[in-house]
Amino acid sequence: MIIRFIDGLNEIVGRIVSVLAFVFALVIIYDVVMRYVFNEPTRWAFDVSKQLYGFYFIMLGGYALRHKAHVRVDILTERFSVGTQRIVDIFGYLIFFFPFAWVFTRRSWDFAATSLAQREVTYGAVQLPVYPLKMAMCLAAALLLLQGVSEVLKLILNDPNTPQEAAE
Repeated sequence: MIIRFIDGLNEIVGRIVSVLAFVFALVIIYDVVMRYVFNEPTRWAFDVSKQLYGFYFIMLGGYALRHKAHVRVDILTERFSVGTQRIVDIFGYLIFFFPFAWVFTRRSWDFAATSLAQREVTYGAVQLPVYPLKMAMCLAAALLLLQGVSEVLKLILNDPNTPQEAAE
């Protein structure tokens, strides 16, 4: 049940956030057309596109982990048996992933709280608020951490002879 909840949560977030790719593209197209067709560059489009891209990129971490889209270096482990691969994966999560994800979550929380308290904004002609993006970073870190829990539970609960996708 917890696996389905976490996977479902990251699936929903991933699908909603993926729509931002269209918004991101529209802002860039608008800026290019205004700049090169009408010779009227916008003052806000560059900052908005940077923030949308940052939000888009960071929020899809849990979704990417759920769909095995992260880069893996399994040159050594591909020769192991399925059971050994699962054990190595579990230890990899415990030794590398969880400490990183915990530090990422904790530090991004501090980062976001400071930014919110200061009502931080961008520098330049248009001052856009930065704290929503930093708060999204904290949320993304928590979603990534949760997805790691789901992935480890899948590794532990699945029969070694059953493909991992069958349990979902």
